[in-house]
Amino acid sequence: MPQESIRVYINGEPHHLPARQTVANLLAALNVPAERVAIELDKTLIRKREWESTLVGDGAQVEIVEFVGGG
Repeated sequence: MPQESIRVYINGEPHHLPARQTVANLLAALNVPAERVAIELDKTLIRKREWESTLVGDGAQVEIVEFVGGG
């Protein structure tokens, strides 16, 4: 039977998510604006063009870094 949920760590905090989430789905579920963030998945930077095709696996470490402008 396929796994229905996974446990991932987002910025160090544990979260339970539906299985087979892509990086893009994860950002949408968290209401994170994609325009100003960088994503690291298991210590690898994921390019924005790969977000739709990159799956987040069980036990994954996800770091979401938001860019903030200012002077």
